Amino acid sequence: MQRGGGESTNGFSTGEDDSRGPPDQICCLVDDSQRCCRPAGNASYSKRIQKIVTQRKLKLHLDHNARHIYICDHHKGVIQSARSKRRRKDSEEDSNETDTEHPEMDLSQLQIYTLRRYKRHFKLQTRPGLNKAQLSDILLKHFKALPVSEKDVINNFYYTVKTDGNKLDIKNGSDTT
Repeated sequence: MQRGGGESTNGFSTGEDDSRGPPDQICCLVDDSQRCCRPAGNASYSKRIQKIVTQRKLKLHLDHNARHIYICDHHKGVIQSARSKRRRKDSEEDSNETDTEHPEMDLSQLQIYTLRRYKRHFKLQTRPGLNKAQLSDILLKHFKALPVSEKDVINNFYYTVKTDGNKLDIKNGSDTT
């Protein structure tokens, strides 16, 4: 989706037809105290991109003698790479936390009746009149706090698969075999 000034939603112009600007323009950036001499593309060095460069501590800044704000394809790639590396690093850190400690769950997709049954089963005290979203948040906190013995879970799973039944049925005295 193009915005005014040839900028897309990520701050860079798309350049689908041709990524070159006018042939006489060179990149407006100074890279590690040296002016870039590559030909400028149609990606602009907007305020948003400047903020990203500052946040990622890239050694790039705008040459104040340049009469335009177009950057070369090389620097466009460097900036995009820095942005995506940061996103990947953040998402990997987040996913490692959630994978090892608590898997991501959305209890709000369950029916309200099911949430109330969970609440009743565990005898949870909540204030009356909670809506579904509030109740699911409270139940999710409770669920994540439940202690789990991996050895017991594995043994129960193995038993269930081996006997083709449910161990809970046996505890309740309704063995189907």
